[in-house]
Amino acid sequence: MRQALVLAAGKGTRMKSKLPKVLHEVLGKSMVQHVVDNLRAADVKRIIVIIGHGAELVEEKIEGVEFVYQLEQLGTGHAVMQAEQLLAQEGGTTMVICGDTPLIQASTIAQMFEHHENAQAKTTVLTAQMANPTGYGRIIRDENHQLAYIVEQKDANEAELAVQEINTGTYCFDNQELFAALAKIDNKNAQGEYYLTDVIKIMREANHRLEGYCIENADETLGINDRLALAQATTLLRERLNTAHMINGVTLVDPATTYIGTDVIIGADTIIYPGSVILGTTTIGEDCIIGPNTQLTNATIGANTHITQSVISDSSVGETATVGPFAHLRQATACGNHVRIGNFVEMKKTTFADHAKASHLSYLGDSEVGENVNIGCGVVTVNYDGQHKHKTTIEANAFIGCNANLIAPITIGEGVYVAAGSTVTKNVPADALAIARAKQENKEGYAKRLRERFAKK
Repeated sequence: MRQALVLAAGKGTRMKSKLPKVLHEVLGKSMVQHVVDNLRAADVKRIIVIIGHGAELVEEKIEGVEFVYQLEQLGTGHAVMQAEQLLAQEGGTTMVICGDTPLIQASTIAQMFEHHENAQAKTTVLTAQMANPTGYGRIIRDENHQLAYIVEQKDANEAELAVQEINTGTYCFDNQELFAALAKIDNKNAQGEYYLTDVIKIMREANHRLEGYCIENADETLGINDRLALAQATTLLRERLNTAHMINGVTLVDPATTYIGTDVIIGADTIIYPGSVILGTTTIGEDCIIGPNTQLTNATIGANTHITQSVISDSSVGETATVGPFAHLRQATACGNHVRIGNFVEMKKTTFADHAKASHLSYLGDSEVGENVNIGCGVVTVNYDGQHKHKTTIEANAFIGCNANLIAPITIGEGVYVAAGSTVTKNVPADALAIARAKQENKEGYAKRLRERFAKK
């Protein structure tokens, strides 16, 4: 059995933030969520997150895991001890990983588990080679290239300081041996803390097999402690993901200004223009054009659709559609195929069927719009009465003239024409013409008299 302990109890004082450190986001996802998702992708069956500072917020944000509280932050060893009641009787392998290491890939996690188990080790440390290892504990290996011990920089001699292989802070342990060793560590050190690395020392003294699994790319092990590292992690992850999409046949016109999240799927021959931000569980079909300056979050976009300078969240657009510039689709809006949604159109909780058009300057909220409907410029579905939201239904083939207000709840029947400038308050039956506006009256010469009056003042 494989299980993981995610260390996420620290405050992260260097972030200088009210938000717990592990909830700061990298490409639209909290760093601890990245860690949890990567563990799941590596087929880790049981994930326990150790929380402390801002515990309620972390619990609220992360689903499908178990939580253990570390009420006092007394070191990494002390954090792992908090899971004893849940894990002490379990067999198998336990990974201990920090919640501020979002760049460690699922493939790396899986390979580390396999290395640990194939070597029949009691402890495996994830290591990395660094050109400048200053500040890190050094990995010291024996004549057989096996892990002998870890020495912290402050305790290292000249030869040990020259070692460039470092401890990343991620470990695999034989679960039974882990908790047996934790019972033997103490906090007799300058910081008064219980260190997880002391477990390795105890296991070495017991002649247990220790392994160091050296990662190929040290960037994966970046721990985020401040805003500078947060920005660095975002850059590294952006480059990794953008490279993968381009290899898979997506054109990124300017990768440096394109931000794509880890759970985004993009079809081949789609072109992403600069300034686009695509996050969440967004799926984009083939042959689309996205951007410039477009934001998609949890969106589904059909093939051959063009979206320009627009914002779409928690909504979908079908195939061969055009959206924008400056459109906003939100809150479960679902647009069909061959639709046209033009500049400064906002839709909220609206179904917009195939071949419907809203070309400019309209608001459709809590609406159901049928096929081939034309929404004129300035049309508003008046869905809110100050207390409740109400639905507008516009059936197929209706034509809604410019600057019409549709006062919900209301149904506009199939094939209806609504005259421009109308404020419609009653249902309109199929094939009717609805006119709801004041009769025009022209007072000849009146404007001239007004100007003469103003001139005398």
